[in-house]
Amino acid sequence: MSTTILDRISALADPTRSRILLLLDGRELTVGELCAVLQLPQSTVSRHLKILSDEGWVVARGEGTSRFYSMVQSRLDPSAKRLWHVVREQVGASAGAAQDMRRLESVLAQRAATRRSRSQVFFSTAHESWDEMRAEMIGRRTDLLALLDLLDERWVIGDLGCGTGHVSELLAPCVGRVIAVDESGPMLSAARERLKKRSNVELRAGTVEDLPIENGELDVALLFLVAHFIADPPALMREVQRVLKPGGKLLLVDFMIHERSDYAIQLGHVWQGFDDAQIIDWLEGAGFTGARCRALPADPAAKGPSLFAATARKKTRKADR
Repeated sequence: MSTTILDRISALADPTRSRILLLLDGRELTVGELCAVLQLPQSTVSRHLKILSDEGWVVARGEGTSRFYSMVQSRLDPSAKRLWHVVREQVGASAGAAQDMRRLESVLAQRAATRRSRSQVFFSTAHESWDEMRAEMIGRRTDLLALLDLLDERWVIGDLGCGTGHVSELLAPCVGRVIAVDESGPMLSAARERLKKRSNVELRAGTVEDLPIENGELDVALLFLVAHFIADPPALMREVQRVLKPGGKLLLVDFMIHERSDYAIQLGHVWQGFDDAQIIDWLEGAGFTGARCRALPADPAAKGPSLFAATARKKTRKADR
């Protein structure tokens, strides 16, 4: 049977239950902590918590041998929220509530000190295995994926030579628009299937040497494992510079110099990687500024050559003058 407004009123009619709800509004406390704040025996507090729980005012979760109680306003129906706002205003202004809050500060400070002590003990012995434990807990790429939210949500990014759309899929939730370009029909079909739920990704057929993108349309251009397929990389850099806005940025990720000549036969690679001086020379020759290049950390699980990341900016109009 659903809870009626009269049931709700009945649950709050007892002053102690209202004080308990005030303490649990937006925070979690154990029975023991509530007892310390309210200066009441455990049996009394537990009885009131059961009534509040039965009427849908509080929820509980387990943590080891402890059980934490809280009131989450977002889980209350509209009538219960309105009722609680009225009751909270009255109860919160009482002298008893003020005393509860002073005791609560001490209880929470004690809890924080206990947990801080546990953390210090843990981290004093876990430093050697922490990276592996962290990877098992959250995965090895979660931190990098979270960093994508540092991108400006207004940006238009070009995923040039997008392949099946893997990178576009990662970028789309964090930027204004992604223009994904590839010349392979099958690759674009795979990307279209992958990105069908991403309304801010536009797929365009075309080559990276002659991009189907207007002058100055992009805030950022990305060339991810593309340059080694191109016979004339300097011309590619000039074409990318054309489609960037003044001050726009290029990120180029590709292979470092390697000896895997079989890639030319199997995959159609034109270049067996690049060295940083070569890349920077091409970028500066195309009119970019601030070019830099760094080797990326090797992934132990990867079987291919090491990678580098190169970045550069298109000059602003002020710099051009």
